[in-house]
Amino acid sequence: MAKIDAAEIWGLNYRLLMSAITAASPGIEGLGIEIKEMFLLAEIDAHPYPAELAAALNMPKATVTLYVKRLEASGRLRREIDAGDLRKHRLKLTPAGRKSVVEAMKLLALAFEPRLNRLSAAQQHELKTILVLML
Repeated sequence: MAKIDAAEIWGLNYRLLMSAITAASPGIEGLGIEIKEMFLLAEIDAHPYPAELAAALNMPKATVTLYVKRLEASGRLRREIDAGDLRKHRLKLTPAGRKSVVEAMKLLALAFEPRLNRLSAAQQHELKTILVLML
């Protein structure tokens, strides 16, 4: 059996995800946020501190700070002083931010769904299992 080319699989996965993101981007931008801002908003509940968020998203801290400032100005998130450590700011989604994430994720799912539907139900289940194992 031929050796699997990990770089080729990575490239195919990247192209698949980018095609869905590209298809969803105009609708997401129509919500008033950029695609990267959507991913940032989607991670705030799990990673509420800017440095933690930067690490989780593999983004420079300065980029996260820029997005946080824009999202705060748009009313989608707020910064609060952490009661346990007054030196830290904790990020919280506002109702508008949560609504933006929900609507943007729906658009992303709609863009990805036709690609996913090329697989049978059993293949979709297997793909999900494989992806969970890879995380």
